[in-house]
Amino acid sequence: MLGERQVIVFYDERMLAHCPNADVPFLPGRLDRRVREILASLKVKWTYPEHPGRLTAIKELLERAPIPGLRFETGAPATREQLSRVHTTSYLEAIYALRGRNAWLDVDTTAVSPGSVEAAEVAAGTAIAAVEAVVEGRAPTTCALVRPPGHHAEPVRARGFCLFNNTAVAAAHARAALGCKRVLIVDWDVHHGNGTQEIFWADPNVMLFDTHRASPFYPGSGMLEEVGGGLGEGTTINVPLPGGSGDAAMLKAFREILVPAADFFKPDLVLVSAGFDMHRFDLALNVTEEGFAALTGIVRDIADRHCEGRLAMILEGGYHLESLAQGTRAVLEVLAGAEPAEPPECGTREVAAAAEFHRRAFIPE
Repeated sequence: MLGERQVIVFYDERMLAHCPNADVPFLPGRLDRRVREILASLKVKWTYPEHPGRLTAIKELLERAPIPGLRFETGAPATREQLSRVHTTSYLEAIYALRGRNAWLDVDTTAVSPGSVEAAEVAAGTAIAAVEAVVEGRAPTTCALVRPPGHHAEPVRARGFCLFNNTAVAAAHARAALGCKRVLIVDWDVHHGNGTQEIFWADPNVMLFDTHRASPFYPGSGMLEEVGGGLGEGTTINVPLPGGSGDAAMLKAFREILVPAADFFKPDLVLVSAGFDMHRFDLALNVTEEGFAALTGIVRDIADRHCEGRLAMILEGGYHLESLAQGTRAVLEVLAGAEPAEPPECGTREVAAAAEFHRRAFIPE
């Protein structure tokens, strides 16, 4: 029943200070000429897609159409120690040196404005606050509305609009400071979470389950065969999907791959890197608001079954403002106790093949 479960939504206006300008000079780098050529060829003025309106669109919708059981809290900046659990010292120093500047970085299309470094610190710290709230029992589920996003940020470089890897920082904090032994990260952004994968590649105590649009598509990683390495072999699970796969394929992947994997792993905490660019109005995995709600229901049930409901959602991508806001609201309704509608049961050959690929690891003969 809607409103029977308490949800804390973390939102901090300091993250609105991250507002890169497409007209600022590029830092010298190998992509400088190519990026300039791309921008010059566009028929319309290009603006930075990851802008403050993403958060304000969500916040305004939740104020117009409030959800019973939700309450808001603010975050706090992540400390250097917290960030250094997943990022190198040299990388942190390089990012801190950009404080107060307008600049493009030399990888992909990631940029900063004078307020970006503080916004990124607050984003990572807000993800930590969301995790602390569920581990401390202040609410069974939380949602961190954060930007810049994080899952492309690697230990040593910024990528894909991301400076610090918010979800990875929160997962590492849960293990290092909160007593969590096993953390499950579910990444349903349309893009592969390459940074999260690299950070936890050899860690047997963090499982990453990542559905995303298959290559050729940014960032070009996340192949089915990428399963982790060393002691972490088998705890990275990639399910690449063709464009336009839709709700049914996503649900099939969650039910047939994620659920048995989670039953095998038995997490103490579940985190979701929640990207809403899977939406049919955005980057073409054709997921609807009802699909996001149904996925949330599956993840909520996993958390209820294995870790007393401890579940934290952390915002990643989503650039069509209406679908971003509506998708987020659909997720929050389920977290607050609503039961999602049941979409039709079907799927794709790619999901069936991925399920068979991963089956032996998680389903006993």
